[in-house]
Amino acid sequence: MSRLAEFLAGERPEDVAIYLDERVVDDLGKLADYGEETEDGIVLVVPGESGRNAFSTVAGTDAMAFAKEAMDEEGDIDADLAGGICPACDAEDVRYVFAFAEERNEEVGGIYAEGDVIHAYARCGCSSAFSDRWVAGER
Repeated sequence: MSRLAEFLAGERPEDVAIYLDERVVDDLGKLADYGEETEDGIVLVVPGESGRNAFSTVAGTDAMAFAKEAMDEEGDIDADLAGGICPACDAEDVRYVFAFAEERNEEVGGIYAEGDVIHAYARCGCSSAFSDRWVAGER
């Protein structure tokens, strides 16, 4: 099973996942050994702190500040993290995604009681940020 598949199944809660569209990175070839290539980019699964730092470097914004910004608008992010539909412009133009998994927490209730939850935050080409979340393995 790949690191991405493990992450999406909720089996790597200590890691973060980062999708980078080819328009965001000068040379995807340099990252090929570190992630899974998609049709238009690459998805990296890396240890939490170094992943947040890498995201901040590429996106030019702090990962958690970006998540906070994106939380205000719900949208649809693809289950493989490599795309989605922006609620602001209704386009499939995701430039990057930052995601992490939160372990099951029955005390919180809702979807958190159902299993591990994937939190995903995306930036569209129109510059809008949006978020999505789902129970790991259910998409």
